[in-house]
Amino acid sequence: MFDPSRKSTGTGYTMPVAWLAVAFVFVPAVLAVSHPFGYASLSLAVVCSALCVMIAWISWKRSSQLSIPSIAVRESKAK
Repeated sequence: MFDPSRKSTGTGYTMPVAWLAVAFVFVPAVLAVSHPFGYASLSLAVVCSALCVMIAWISWKRSSQLSIPSIAVRESKAK
């Protein structure tokens, strides 16, 4: 059923999820802790979140373009 000679391409979706977690969980948490610093910390948090989302998008596009190998076994033409 499965051809053992074919390599799995994997998914590689761990890094985009990690970047989104940083953008939507870690950066707002740092912002909440550094609230007394005012608009400088707010603008830095927005820039960092946007950068993390952009990196996650690029990483997602790169990993979603991997080809998925067929599970069907090809018959060899030379017999």
